[in-house]
Amino acid sequence: MRQAAAWVKRGSGLVEIVTRTLRYPPGWPAQPAEEKGIDVTLAVDFVMMASRGEYDVGVLMSTDTDLKPALEAVCGLTRGGGAPRCEVAAWQSEGTRSRRLSVPGGRVWCHWLHEEDYLAVADPTDYNFA
Repeated sequence: MRQAAAWVKRGSGLVEIVTRTLRYPPGWPAQPAEEKGIDVTLAVDFVMMASRGEYDVGVLMSTDTDLKPALEAVCGLTRGGGAPRCEVAAWQSEGTRSRRLSVPGGRVWCHWLHEEDYLAVADPTDYNFA
């Protein structure tokens, strides 16, 4: 929450930060808490914003296959014309590519990102003490 608050304070108002409640597993604190439902929230936003025409190109930066139905739904809208184009992004390690989201029979462009891309946007702030 400190990180989200700092980003809002520094932000330009162009980005909306969405958080979900943490789930603490029985093994916590040895086992980390998990944010549950954020993938569903992202999928719903991706589809609803496409159906309302709120973006021209939607890029899902994830390899989480739970998001594949949302990608398929928006790509289905695209085939009808006038809907946004679907693209994905995934990490590429030196000499190898990780898995990426795709749509059967569909052509979805993938933006392969490298370590230098990550380092260019990395936030090194230790929010435990911010």
